[in-house]
Amino acid sequence: MSIYAIADLHLSSSGEKPMDIYGGEWVNHTKKTEENWRRTVGNDDTVIIAGDSSWSLRQKDATDDLMWIAALPGKKVLIKGNHDLWWASVSRLNMLDPSMFFLQNTHYEAEGVAICGSRGWICPGDSYFYADDERIYARELRRLEMSLASARNAGHSRIIAVLHFPPTNDKKDASGFVRLVREYGAERVLYGHLHGADTFGRSIRGYHYGTEYSLISLDYLHCTPLLIL
Repeated sequence: MSIYAIADLHLSSSGEKPMDIYGGEWVNHTKKTEENWRRTVGNDDTVIIAGDSSWSLRQKDATDDLMWIAALPGKKVLIKGNHDLWWASVSRLNMLDPSMFFLQNTHYEAEGVAICGSRGWICPGDSYFYADDERIYARELRRLEMSLASARNAGHSRIIAVLHFPPTNDKKDASGFVRLVREYGAERVLYGHLHGADTFGRSIRGYHYGTEYSLISLDYLHCTPLLIL
């Protein structure tokens, strides 16, 4: 039994937001992702999906996309991305299908490891960080800390932290997210959001401050879930 991860599925069962127009890995990305997922992931495995799962605006419109995810092998742990505008009541979402767990303000245990996370946000000092971002950044820090604290209070010593946004600004300065991860001793941080080769280097990857950081956006992973554990 293994843990895998991927972000930015950007599903659009309705066809209203096709990704083919972006070229490259996004051409037929849904088909490629399903083929790679089924070839890689077993029914007893867990897959972390780090945000931007569906382009839908409302939960009822996202149902087809979410059921597409549910039909894939494994248990799926989802966090919210900036485009997941359909994400409303977590309790209602967690009633959709037993193979999916929507994570917010808590943790999920898999293979003896606590999976924690939040959407994250643009970090202070980034070229695109403005005054209005401060409030959302602070809220997402609180959400991540609640998630990490729930894992610690449950007695977990091994933690994987998941964000949708990168954990640093584009200058790769340490942020509140990095400080929380260090404080709670997470062994790994996963994040998505960055698309295109010219953006993949905008945040930290590899080992920093004693923790391994990994970019898991769909186009970076060539539509294939990454083996984490």
